[in-house]
Amino acid sequence: MTKVFLKKKIANRVLTGHPWVFGNEVGHIEGEVNAGDIVDVFTHNGIFVGRGYINPQSQILVRLLTRDRNETINEGFFHNRLRKAWEYRKKLGYVENCRLIFGEADEMPALIIDKFNDYFVIQTMALGIDRWKPAIVDALNDIFKPKGIYERNDVPVRELEGLEQKKGFLSEPFDTNIIINENGLKFHVDIVGGQKTGYFLDQQDNRRAIQHIVKGADVLEAFCYTGTFSCHAGYYGAKSVLGLDISEHAVNTARRNAELNGLQDICKFQAVNAFDQLKQWTREERKFDVVILDPPAFTKSRENIQKAITGYKEINLRGMKLLKPGGFLVTASCTNLVDPSMFLETIDMAAKDARKKLRQVTFQTQAQDHPILWNIENTTYLKFLIVEVQ
Repeated sequence: MTKVFLKKKIANRVLTGHPWVFGNEVGHIEGEVNAGDIVDVFTHNGIFVGRGYINPQSQILVRLLTRDRNETINEGFFHNRLRKAWEYRKKLGYVENCRLIFGEADEMPALIIDKFNDYFVIQTMALGIDRWKPAIVDALNDIFKPKGIYERNDVPVRELEGLEQKKGFLSEPFDTNIIINENGLKFHVDIVGGQKTGYFLDQQDNRRAIQHIVKGADVLEAFCYTGTFSCHAGYYGAKSVLGLDISEHAVNTARRNAELNGLQDICKFQAVNAFDQLKQWTREERKFDVVILDPPAFTKSRENIQKAITGYKEINLRGMKLLKPGGFLVTASCTNLVDPSMFLETIDMAAKDARKKLRQVTFQTQAQDHPILWNIENTTYLKFLIVEVQ
């Protein structure tokens, strides 16, 4: 097997558990380097570090799959990893809908698998893991006997690995517009045309957190996408709910979700630019009891972090100004490049500029089926905050 030796002077990141080995951390390589192959990684003086797949075209030269020298990377390896991940989710109570595999957090770098009841959606975002896609599909079929498997590999990051963007069936074709249950509600999931894998499972726990603050309230949700927070608000007893999103398709799905749950009289939706609408209503001094802000990621690169912070500050300032005294701001950020402390500082700056006083109700991360490893920063990406605004 090809051997990759790390430089003598590198950060302890890899040695303390991070699975990524960057090209500039490698001293020399013994043996052939074929993109996608499994290789062994050692310290400069020959101590075994781990085993993973290599791709010289990627900035991340090696992604480690195991630290156990006796563990062979084969079909059985992936079967065992999937079963282990499933047992973990079941212990936490995620038996119907869940993120079954969350990449590095489940020791399967660059692999995402979402489970929507009896249907599975896969993303293989690196060449090394893409090579094992047939083994992963076989394992899913063996463990779950699913009704369908679909790949959503229409993600630009694959091109950095020399892979094409693609999507399609990995099983017999099936109706990709399905309905799932969440917190007592039903939601349409568009596996083919929806964002990411078709639905944002990472907020399913957080959506329950609004249960008490929305009772009898006039609620505004900006960037509502398919109206999941809005429908939860209606279900939990809101007097009125208004959802805004720039996508006509998303708004139509939001309306269908409201109808599916008998909430069409309470939950209304508009296809508008949420930024512009927040600004206009601030000038008009329109007021709500609860404002929910769950925008898309404002940046995917470190170069634009400041721009993202400016965007978060702006929308949260507007949100605060739209609240009645004692109202609640529900706000989130899914940009993993903006860490939790930076996000909270941004909210604090917005409050100071709006001359508002905040009282924290709760601060949470993504749902528990998206595990967090403290030594792998990108596994902590979602920030979810509820504050009372005075």
